[in-house]
Amino acid sequence: MKEIDAVILANGDYPSASTPLQILKEAPYVVCCDGGANEHIAKGYLPDIIIGDGDSLSEENRIKHASLIHHNPDQETNDQTKAVQYLLSNGKKRIAIVGATGKREDHTIGNISLLMEYMRMGAEVRSYTDYGVFVPCKDTCSFECRKGQQVSIFNFTAKGLKEKGLAYPIYDFTIWWQGTLNTCTDTSFTIEAEGEYLVFLNYK
Repeated sequence: MKEIDAVILANGDYPSASTPLQILKEAPYVVCCDGGANEHIAKGYLPDIIIGDGDSLSEENRIKHASLIHHNPDQETNDQTKAVQYLLSNGKKRIAIVGATGKREDHTIGNISLLMEYMRMGAEVRSYTDYGVFVPCKDTCSFECRKGQQVSIFNFTAKGLKEKGLAYPIYDFTIWWQGTLNTCTDTSFTIEAEGEYLVFLNYK
């Protein structure tokens, strides 16, 4: 995803690695998930919009930046999803998410697994952590990489999983750990499949 329409800053740990920080800095449009705005504003930035139910946004920011707040009280989904829905409704489908991991492991797992749902909703989405990038995929997909770069594959609904350009053969994983810690053997790799799976590319 070379060009993006918007970046979502979630309410996990604020990014510290160069890749997500650069993505956030160069974003054409920034959506903060509720409390994710607190540290972003403290660092001297202003998002284009703050989305959520307001439960983790500081009182000071709630008052000072009231014009930026898009209140969504829906308790049946999380703020990251509300942000994706808002962007899609405004024609922005190429979305990068940062700050979605850390603080609470249950929130981290939820935010990562929701990437599959966003893909089904029509978003071209990736989630950038301080260590790598999660990419939801469907059917056969190819990726640029570096020789020796580590790759993990998490199967959701895919059948007939095969690989080209990875060190270890893949198959129809039924447990998430089974597809972890593979390695690129060339400058690109391809995963052949029918169905959905999640790819994690380690930066190093």
